[in-house]
Amino acid sequence: MKPLSFKNKIAFYYIITTAILVFVVFFSIYTIVKTNVNAHLNNDILKEVKNHLNEITIKNGRYYLIHLEEWTEREHNTVDVNPVFIEFLNQDKQLLAKSPNLKKHKLVFNTNKPDNDLFDAELVRAKIRQIQVPILEGQRTIGYLVIAMSLEGTSVVLNDLSHILIVSYPLILLVLFLIARLIAGRSIQPINAIIKTSDKITKDNLSARIPLPHTKDELFVLSDTINNLLNRIENAVDREKQFTSDASHELRTPLTVIKGTLEVLVRKPRTEAEYYDKIKYCINEVNRLNRLVDELLLLARFEDQKQSIIIQPLNLLPVVEDIVNRKNRESQSSRLRIKNYTTTPATIASDAYLLSIILNNIISNALKYSHTNQEVVIEIHSINQKIECHIIDSGIGIPPADLDKVFHPFYRAKNHNDITSKGIGLGLSIVKRLSDLLPLTLIVKSIENKGTVVKLLFK
Repeated sequence: MKPLSFKNKIAFYYIITTAILVFVVFFSIYTIVKTNVNAHLNNDILKEVKNHLNEITIKNGRYYLIHLEEWTEREHNTVDVNPVFIEFLNQDKQLLAKSPNLKKHKLVFNTNKPDNDLFDAELVRAKIRQIQVPILEGQRTIGYLVIAMSLEGTSVVLNDLSHILIVSYPLILLVLFLIARLIAGRSIQPINAIIKTSDKITKDNLSARIPLPHTKDELFVLSDTINNLLNRIENAVDREKQFTSDASHELRTPLTVIKGTLEVLVRKPRTEAEYYDKIKYCINEVNRLNRLVDELLLLARFEDQKQSIIIQPLNLLPVVEDIVNRKNRESQSSRLRIKNYTTTPATIASDAYLLSIILNNIISNALKYSHTNQEVVIEIHSINQKIECHIIDSGIGIPPADLDKVFHPFYRAKNHNDITSKGIGLGLSIVKRLSDLLPLTLIVKSIENKGTVVKLLFK
């Protein structure tokens, strides 16, 4: 079976709901009309009971019609749409008098029905509504008044109403289905636009966007959300292409240098000092290549956020002290200095391994882009009951135009050539990536030729 289209599904679900609602309405209409018609009929019967009880007189255990001849004449000459059938019975339920419209027929006294209760019966195979009222003298029953009215008029009204409702029910549903299908078709036009736009999108063409509907409804939100998603995907693909291009270039450069150096060495015999110098140069390039590969792997390792992250309480001060002591030993200097402004343990919630990578990269950058005689200060503060770590250097700083780009992979500021120690351009990319995975906010403030402050705000 072929599945329904989205437009037909909307119309189908709408018509199912409408069918239930219309059925309830029609059933309510029929019930109300039936109740009202029966109520009017019952009231008419009770009025007849009251009128005829007023036309009798009771004497010596028997009752008599006050004006028998007039009653007989009236009952015989009255022409009603819904005739009233009347019988007077004695206490033994034997007929004393009846309305002439009964002719040779008579009403059947039902001994199983309580007195004064209305019930349905039959008269010559015609449905009637009947009541049996006792005629009392004190507490003693001396006879019965039986009154009935035909149900034929009521049945005709109810049958006609039911036929009208039954015939109109499917017609209404059919018309509503066609209208709902038309409205649904117009309502899902933005979805058709989404489908057409999606067909145009390929890996080589991510610029297509869905036209936004004029009304800001759910489809507007859906279209806008998909457009934003496409923007993010396009940006991610562009960054991926740029990253791949930059990574290829960065990997090729040291390999080309190593190859060129070795080719020069084998062209002719060299002195031992020349061999030593060139081999040492190649070793440095290999180390640089290793660092590049390590940082590329580290960046890719956390790219999909599948790396297990263990957030636990840490004392920030020992982590910083360990990195500072190691850096000072490596550089055989005391350029790094810690200032602790907290009066209690600087406890934070973080991942110890990722935090050490972040701090190590930031401190390495601060040392690299500062002159050899300049000091780098690491300050630990407790501000508004939150721990902050500030890495402050007095180096070359970052130009304002480059401040928003320093976290891009392989990006290096224009003034990086002022420093003899060249970087790879991945350190701050790794810092940004890891800080996004941790409950950590990263803020960079810098003034060119005056220095940089990197703030780590722990949540």
